[in-house]
Amino acid sequence: MKKIAETQSLCPECLRILPAVIFERKGKVYIRKTCPKHGKFEDLYYASYEMYLRAMKFARDGKGVKNGIKPKYPCPKNCGICTRHKSHTALANIVVTNRCDLQCFYCFFYAKAMGYVYEPDLKTIRKMLRKLRAMKPIPAKAVQFTGGEPTLRDDIIRIIEIAKEEGFDHVQLNTNGIRLALDPEFAIKVRKAGVNTVYLSFDGLSPKTNFKNYWEIPLVIENCRKAGLGIVLVPTVVKTFNDHEVGNILKFGIKYMDIVRGINYQPVSLVGKLTKAEVKKYRITIPEVIEKLAETGIVEPEDFYPVPTPHALSRFIEVFTGKPQYYLSSHFACGMATYLFKGKDGKIIPLPRFLDVEGLLEYLEEKTEEIEKGKSKILVALKVLWKLRSFIDKKSQPKGLDFAKMLFKAIIKHDYRSLGDIHHKALFIGLMHFMDLYNYDIARVQRCTIHYAQPDGKIVPFCAFNVIPQWYRDKIQKKYSMSIKEWERKKKRKLKEDFYKRDIKKLEKMIDYKSFYDVSKISV
Repeated sequence: MKKIAETQSLCPECLRILPAVIFERKGKVYIRKTCPKHGKFEDLYYASYEMYLRAMKFARDGKGVKNGIKPKYPCPKNCGICTRHKSHTALANIVVTNRCDLQCFYCFFYAKAMGYVYEPDLKTIRKMLRKLRAMKPIPAKAVQFTGGEPTLRDDIIRIIEIAKEEGFDHVQLNTNGIRLALDPEFAIKVRKAGVNTVYLSFDGLSPKTNFKNYWEIPLVIENCRKAGLGIVLVPTVVKTFNDHEVGNILKFGIKYMDIVRGINYQPVSLVGKLTKAEVKKYRITIPEVIEKLAETGIVEPEDFYPVPTPHALSRFIEVFTGKPQYYLSSHFACGMATYLFKGKDGKIIPLPRFLDVEGLLEYLEEKTEEIEKGKSKILVALKVLWKLRSFIDKKSQPKGLDFAKMLFKAIIKHDYRSLGDIHHKALFIGLMHFMDLYNYDIARVQRCTIHYAQPDGKIVPFCAFNVIPQWYRDKIQKKYSMSIKEWERKKKRKLKEDFYKRDIKKLEKMIDYKSFYDVSKISV
């Protein structure tokens, strides 16, 4: 056993804040804590010590929130968000309903299970959006509407429009895709209202692994393509359940790369009371998912970098423009990512195969220091333009791609459209491992960049909001909810009327599922 770091965690039984240690054993990273009442807890933290050390090199703290609430209690009891937090909001989440048209066996976050309906009105939603835009020094620019199933809201289009009115550049819709599948016009309305990306639940390529929306996915793809509405596939990866399909999900994304903008794998967060055996059975971490992706031959572990990697790029743009920039300052263990580009010859090439990522970042750090010391910004920009191509291997670069031009445009123009040009020509492959009480690391919570806005004005990090619902999610939402009976009386319909009734026989007559999900021809 080799100790790596000391941190704090929570007892999975009583939520007591505990000292914890992160350590290496036999090439893997673990977290251990001991509760005076409930004993010792040990869990896998990161399945590769080598990958952990590589990711740790890119650790950077962000600017935090200068106008957050004052700290009164130990983290994570003080979320609001407080001035102790080390990252600003990179992506804001707003839950617009806890109703859902599906009743998945593992989900406890929907109205029928909770016993109440949570649906903030438009005035409250606008208030939450304004709170996010008022954050300093960096206002939130990206928001995701989530649930429950947000498309059940009759006024979801108006909600999207309000987000654009309040100045959000990027709007995501987190959905199971049922309504998008059944209503082609809805996809067009969503796009026109201002949604940039559909964040689509997608757990596998078979009815067994993707019982949620396997049958509807072909229609979602077709309708979003017609509407010009980009899709990010979001697989929750569970060991022994669907981890064997990780590689095929990658191939599926490549097959439909014309409309699929990315895949964001999420190793399962094991919420709820589980035995040690169950935790061990289902636990999977980022390195294990990457290893399974590498089995395809399309990517390798070295192609992936941790979320804080672009820090040097953000700092250069900030110094060059004199304006605060977005910093993706999540904890280095929270996520990894890469980009895949497709050449005119059809070959798929990961970004690090033709771009010297670390060399470029070191160079940008040097140029940043030159500007800070008083060197002409124009001269530095010209040097960057001249030097950029030296970091790109032309022989390995995908055919027909001028990445140096795209990169310079993104650096110098630093606007949403310039960054969008890169996303539209690439397939983003990300991994984000949200925590649970068994692997909880408060150092990670303090650096969270994905936050939930609440009706009471508080802003809560993802792994506080969802992992400790009795402190945040459930407690706050119950306060701003109504009983199911009250909702039904107000809406003049029963809650169960929104439950989706799938007609598999009808769908099978419409769609050739075997052909649609066939990824056997996708290769390097």
